[in-house]
Amino acid sequence: MASESASDVKLEIGHVLFVDIVGYSKLLIHEQAEQLEKLRKIARATEQFRAAEAQGSLLRLPTGDGGALVFRTSPEEPVMCALEISKALKIHPELRVRMGIHSGPVRDVTDLNEQANIAGAGINIAQRVMDCADAGHILLSKRVADDLEQYGRWRPLLHELGTCEVKHGATLTLVNLYSDEIGNPECPNKFKDDEAHEKRVEAGGTAPRKSIAVLPFENLSEDKANAYFADGIQEEVLTRLSRIGDLKVISRTSTQRFRSSPDNIREIAKQLGVANILEGSVRKAGNRVRVHVQLIDAESDAHLWAERYDRDLVDIFAVEAEIAANIAEALQAKLTGAERRAIASRPTQNTEAHELYLRGKHLWRNFYAPGYERVREYFEQAVALDASYAPAYTGLSLYYSWAAANAIFPPDVWPLAEEYVRKSLSLDDTWPETYNSVAAVEIYYKRNWAAAESAFHRGMELDPNFADLHSHYGMCLSYLGRFEEAIAQKERALQLDPFFPGTNVHYGTLLFFSRQYDRAAAQLAKTLDLYPDNPAAHEYFGDVCEKKGMLHEAITQWSAALRLTGQPEFSKILEQTFAASGFDAAIRVLAEKQLQALNEKSTRGEYFPAWDYVTVYLRLNNHEQAFAWLTKAVEEPNWFALQLKVNPILDPLRSDPRFEKIIAPLGNAQHTHHRSTSS
Repeated sequence: MASESASDVKLEIGHVLFVDIVGYSKLLIHEQAEQLEKLRKIARATEQFRAAEAQGSLLRLPTGDGGALVFRTSPEEPVMCALEISKALKIHPELRVRMGIHSGPVRDVTDLNEQANIAGAGINIAQRVMDCADAGHILLSKRVADDLEQYGRWRPLLHELGTCEVKHGATLTLVNLYSDEIGNPECPNKFKDDEAHEKRVEAGGTAPRKSIAVLPFENLSEDKANAYFADGIQEEVLTRLSRIGDLKVISRTSTQRFRSSPDNIREIAKQLGVANILEGSVRKAGNRVRVHVQLIDAESDAHLWAERYDRDLVDIFAVEAEIAANIAEALQAKLTGAERRAIASRPTQNTEAHELYLRGKHLWRNFYAPGYERVREYFEQAVALDASYAPAYTGLSLYYSWAAANAIFPPDVWPLAEEYVRKSLSLDDTWPETYNSVAAVEIYYKRNWAAAESAFHRGMELDPNFADLHSHYGMCLSYLGRFEEAIAQKERALQLDPFFPGTNVHYGTLLFFSRQYDRAAAQLAKTLDLYPDNPAAHEYFGDVCEKKGMLHEAITQWSAALRLTGQPEFSKILEQTFAASGFDAAIRVLAEKQLQALNEKSTRGEYFPAWDYVTVYLRLNNHEQAFAWLTKAVEEPNWFALQLKVNPILDPLRSDPRFEKIIAPLGNAQHTHHRSTSS
């Protein structure tokens, strides 16, 4: 069945109470009817139901054994309704009812019987929240609990449970709402299996016992330029550990923020959501290397294991493998045969090639900053010394694919990205990072969604702790309007890499694409608390504020983004025009200046994406030119093209019939079956 066009979907945020009768299918037919009618009467009698119905703001979705009530005004409405229902059920012990509450996007639809109905992620997730409950429970999604947490009267009723695995392998962080008078204080059965619970409790409660963060290794070499080597060994130990499915391993980008403050182990572990910390140091002198590591239980500060290795440089991979194996043993992690082989791998025999690779990885964190071309040069030198070094070919592919996907490099570099990733796969098809580049080549360059999704899944099989892969997959799912799955992937990425700026920004972007503007604003505000100088966060926050009608705040955020990207004169023009003539005039004047700058770039032959012209002409209210450039934008192999279907910025164009016709090729991407990169 053809999917509904994202541009036709009119979403709003609904506050959903999902209710059903536990054991309904085991009742006799007349008992089912009697209990369902009692439940309906109780729900209809609640003050919240009657008030919302009188205002015309209540939607109802009946199901065979219960139903959903969708409130429009406040997340408190379904909660107060649930409290009233729970109190009323005290005199009906024969009615075994469970309830789940979530706030999320909903939409009006017409079902197969041509009857009005309700659908959307808000409904689906509320049902899954409820599915984790037993009789008497009122379970809340973390989103609802966070909203209620702002009010003192709700806090005593909120009891965190941790995370629960639901349909499609997604996880939901849940909170149990109860007091002496209402709800069920018992832990739901879904949480009672201790071993499963150990893995589930991530964001909301105690860290899983088999979880670890590898802090940056101290560089004790006399030559301080060897910092790249200490960082590289830390990352490679972490990468080996992350291949173990029985462990939760935090990504390097989040542990880097604790480089200069390793003393408060318990607090660091709490922020990262882990139970164990690995500290280490590296001293490199000539062809000798000394690595010292210690594994610490963060709660008790007890040393679980420690070791010092004095080896020849050629043995560094063996040292990394031994460290990973000993940590796995200390944490009692279960390893498959494939995982044992993965942590013992030796990707190159050439120590000089390995050092060049580590230098390239060390610079990788300066994502396309001036001098970033040194990354490419180091990887090229590494493969020149060892033509069988698969990770270095993957590094080259990622260098080109990420720049092209973000329209930093022109599209003509895509063949290089594909060539290098094919070479890497031919040498070693078990290197997880390779599949991130495969996915990029397939979805942006070749528009083959099936092959891209297959690459994401394969990469996650090889490395279940690979946060970048979950984050990238979540973003790509959002292009297709699969927001519920996209959010689940982004949340998993944030569990594994909570402090990576890119993931935090893109989570806010994804929420913006799904038109959850309040939630997007909260996420981007949180990101700016962590990274106040992040221009992308300011820019997207401005976009969200515009949609929320917070025009002054939108100007403030956009001005900050312009200043942080080296455009202080544009920032000044925007602020001054807004102060003198208002929002519309400020946007128009800025767009005129930006159009002039784009034309000058074009004259100089500099590359920039067609998207830049689309947005400028939209701001100038010149829809004819916006459509002309939209046609070009659709054809470009970058992420700007793929998000055209869902980006709210383009809403002024969506009512024009030309819009659907122009973006129609994007709808075919998920059905394309060209020869895949991994074949």
